[in-house]
Amino acid sequence: MEEIYSLSLDEIQDYVLSIGQKPYKAKQIYSWLYKKRIDSFDEMTDIKKENIERLKSDFYIENMQLADIHIAKDKTTKFLFKLKDGNLIETVLMVFDYGYSACISTQVGCNMGCRFCASGLLKKVRDLSSGEIIGQVMYLQKYLDKEGKRLANLVVMGTGEPFDNYDALMKALKIINDPAGLEIGARHISISTCGITPMIRRFAKEEVQYNLAISLHASNDSLRDSLMPVNRAYPIEDLFAALDEYSSTNNRRITLEYLLLDGINNSKQNADELKKLVHGRNAYINLIPYNTVEEKDFRSCSERKALEFYDMLKKRDISVTLRQKKGDDINAACGQLRAKAMKEKNATS
Repeated sequence: MEEIYSLSLDEIQDYVLSIGQKPYKAKQIYSWLYKKRIDSFDEMTDIKKENIERLKSDFYIENMQLADIHIAKDKTTKFLFKLKDGNLIETVLMVFDYGYSACISTQVGCNMGCRFCASGLLKKVRDLSSGEIIGQVMYLQKYLDKEGKRLANLVVMGTGEPFDNYDALMKALKIINDPAGLEIGARHISISTCGITPMIRRFAKEEVQYNLAISLHASNDSLRDSLMPVNRAYPIEDLFAALDEYSSTNNRRITLEYLLLDGINNSKQNADELKKLVHGRNAYINLIPYNTVEEKDFRSCSERKALEFYDMLKKRDISVTLRQKKGDDINAACGQLRAKAMKEKNATS
């Protein structure tokens, strides 16, 4: 049995034709799934009963099973979902002035091994399917439907390396972006990668308007090698060569994400090195306050130090933003809730 969320509108049309139905039935099914956001095929009131039974025998709707939920003082909400095979994933809903933003996962665990990241506490078990990726977004939208609210933005920045699950992700985003689907605009969707350069070059050829964000977090190879093992395979020079290719092909601005790790990457030398990296490129640096992870030795900068580093970059004519810290009181860093749940499970087994 297949997840119906994994099917594009064209694939559903092929399916309805294969069972002897008219092509327009595909749009009816799609509307029930993504506009009316049903939980069961039985809710499709304009579909014949025999066709509903056929759908039920061939597909299932990926209704995520909620295992835990944490709500922060700033209304950031972290969801822990249990998948059909028992694995756990996390999804985060954040509230901003411009609306609601979802941060979704693409893998169960992560193999990138970034030293500061909670996602890497538990290694990759498997990739998520397109249906499981979409299922997270659907759960959050249904959650907001109760208040008459709508998701404004989607960030692929949760557990896992998105470009390590490229095909499933791109198919999911196409459905999420589709006017017949969830209809989240391409420019309101951001993909964050740690810098797998062959996949950046592949992404450059997609001719899509999704935003590209790079988890940079260091201003030189030596530091990035120590923080992010991926840099040993794809060092900064190679990474920025791929980004230049992406920019020239798409004329899109690139976000360089930069976690503020106190005493590690926030010196004047780091600011000078970042100036050399960014100069002449269509990119900006997004400074991100670090959510402390109990199992890691890193600490976030104080607000004062964060502003000092922000000012250093501004004085060097670097386009820079400082992200508002979200969900600190619920351990909102990627992977923390899942790691805690797995730790408790192992302790009692």
